[in-house]
Amino acid sequence: MVVGLGAGGARPALEDRPVTLLDTNALIWLDQGHRRAKPLTARSTALYISPASLLELQLLNEIGRIRLDAGALEALVHDERWLLDEPPASAWFLGAVDLSWTRDPFDRLLVAHARLRGWRLATGDSAVLAQLGPRERLAL
Repeated sequence: MVVGLGAGGARPALEDRPVTLLDTNALIWLDQGHRRAKPLTARSTALYISPASLLELQLLNEIGRIRLDAGALEALVHDERWLLDEPPASAWFLGAVDLSWTRDPFDRLLVAHARLRGWRLATGDSAVLAQLGPRERLAL
């Protein structure tokens, strides 16, 4: 299920473009215009974010690793540059259970999300990149 964005509701991904799920670091970099997000700005791929990234951002905010303004998460959900995808929870979480190479629950959830959908994961996390095949990743 794709959550509707903006006044026009949900926008479907363009089938002729590859689809990329943004890791939380990729989402932050793209939102802030960081140079590492440059491969994502070409618009040659449809971009999606995961509910797992929204929770991770909130937790990072709570422990003081980042600072979110009021309404920042809601603004990310409604940003026109990407869509929020909500995969079926049981298949998503069961996929994450099998990823024993990390103890980071967000890495597990994001990799499982991308694999469940058959999408690439855009990330700058070297530990995650080492576990993904060439067609599963977009290194930033």
